[in-house]
This record gives sequence, structure tokens and C-alpha cells, in this order.
Amino acid sequence: MAMGIGTDQLAQRALRLPRSPKILTGLGILLFFILWAIIGPFVRPYSPDATFANAPVPLPPSGAHWLGTTQVQQDVFSQLLVGGGRMIGVALIGGIIATVASVAIGVTAGYLGGLADDLLSMLANIFLVMPALPLLIIMVGFLGQSASSNLFVIALVIAVTGWAWGARVLRAQTLSLRNRDYVDSARIIGERRWRIIATEILPNLTPIVATSFLFTVLYAVGTYAALAFLGLVNPNWSWGGMLFYAQLSNAELTGYWWWFIPPGLAIALLGTSLVLLNFGIDEFINPRLRTAGLTSKGRRGRRGRRRPEFALTPVIRTVTGTGISTGISTAASTATSAGTGPAAEGGLA
Repeated sequence: MAMGIGTDQLAQRALRLPRSPKILTGLGILLFFILWAIIGPFVRPYSPDATFANAPVPLPPSGAHWLGTTQVQQDVFSQLLVGGGRMIGVALIGGIIATVASVAIGVTAGYLGGLADDLLSMLANIFLVMPALPLLIIMVGFLGQSASSNLFVIALVIAVTGWAWGARVLRAQTLSLRNRDYVDSARIIGERRWRIIATEILPNLTPIVATSFLFTVLYAVGTYAALAFLGLVNPNWSWGGMLFYAQLSNAELTGYWWWFIPPGLAIALLGTSLVLLNFGIDEFINPRLRTAGLTSKGRRGRRGRRRPEFALTPVIRTVTGTGISTGISTAASTATSAGTGPAAEGGLA
């Protein structure tokens, strides 16, 4: 019976996460963009670099071009469909590389301690305080034209500047786990360090690793869009590159909204989905947020309960042979401290 109850509780806890509105909304938007990235190149109506009518200005949305055309008469909708794959591909590859680096460095530093912890922490602190965008500009400048078109190389460059924050958080969590009883037991029976880290520490850090991965993917989305917008990487064809070409043609000033609003809105929605997933996981794993009722289940569960009162010292009465006199004296002292009641009047008299 006890095992059945425990299994039911685990099942309820496992099913609680997808019920969060933040998780459901963020996951739905993210799955939409992943599907977009997969099928977008196959359903595009035109080639993204194909030119059409000879017109001096971008054409507005019409039946032939759902989102209008660019300055050189290229279909904006086709570019938008193709650009999603590059954006999500770079973000996911960069997030995976940065998360692996943060786990390897942060968990190792937190578990080993001593000189290894000092050196790895110093390395993470250097990357934390170093300005990311100037470093990215310098690194991309050494890549060359061919490397700037390689998605893996771009993701690797972005991951170099995005791993330090996650490593710092994982190190702090590992410091709190390495002296737990189950870790000491594994160390006493002679388990190797890598096995203790892999089987005893990392499973307890899974939610933190997931949050770090989502944060890094979000960072990669914004960074890749910024690099493409500045023209530092090959902008063909990505959402940041569409903004780059729109800015070159002064689309914002001339009112060609169909050229820059769709890619900007796509980047914003993709980032919003990652933020919602991050907040939802944080509420699920953080006991302070759960007890504060920031999740929907917490709000529903507290409607019929009294709110806890803080800063109140409970009075404990002990029943003894002089229980009546003790209770009276306790009540009198309480009334005296409050400044009301007969005891207070007698004291004033």
C-alpha cells in the first residue's frame, strides 16, 4: 500500500509540470517554430533569392506575395520560411555546446574543490565579466567569409561566450550536494569520482541543467540575430539577415513594414516561448515559488485555507498542579504587554 501511494504521488508530481500555463504556452509556441523550421523550406512558394517584377520600390502584400517583396523584388514570405531553420539550428547547436561546457566545468569545479575549483571558477568569472559582443565581433572577424556561413562554427563561437553563467550556477548547486549523505556513502564504498558525479550529483541537477539550456538557447537566438543584423555573419537567409537588408534600404523610415515586422515578430515570439518555458520550470523546481503560490495549482489550493501569519510567537500552556494560576498569569502578562485588560489597569493604578 505504501508503495502504491508513493507511486501515485510520483505520477501526480510528474504530470504537474505540463499543466502549468507557462509551460503549455511556451511549449506550444516552440513546437510551432520547430515545425516551421522543418517544413518551411519545402512549402515556400518561391526561392528566397528569386527576383520578380521590375519595380523601383518594395511591393506591398498581395495575393502573389503574401508579405510583399524586398527592394530587389524578392519574396519576403519565402525568406521568412527559410530563415527559421537557420535561426533555430544555430540556437539549438549553440545551446547544446554551451550547456555541455557549463556542466563539465561547473560540476567538476564544485565537486573537486581546492585548486581545481579556484582555477575553473576564475575562468568562468573571466568570461562573465568580459563584454560578449566585442568578443564576438573579434572572433567572427578572424573566421573569414567561408566560416561565417557555417552554422556549426557560428554556434560554437556563440557558445564560447554563453557557457559561464550556467557553470556558475551549477558549481553553486554542486557545492551544496557534494557533502550529502548519499554522496559520502558512495565515496566511502570506493566509487570513482566520475561515477559519483554521473550517478549521484547530475540526476539531482537535471532541472538546473534544463533551465541553463533554455537560457543559453535564448541567448543564442538574440546573439545570432544581432550578428546577422550587424552584417558580421552571412545574412542569407536568416531573420536577422532580413532585418539587415531592411535597415540598409531604410525600410523603417520609408514605411515598408512588411519587410521588417514579420522577422522581428518571429524572433520576439521565439524568445518569448523560451522565457515562458524557463519561468515554468523555475516555478516547478523552486520550493519558494511553489509555496508562494505562483503556479496555478498553488493558487487554487490556497483559496480555502487561511493565510499564514508571520511574526507571531505561539504561547504554549503546560497543564500542571497549578495550571489555573499559570494560565491566568500568562494571560495577564499577555494583556499587560498589549497594554489592555484588567492587569494593565491594575499596573497603572
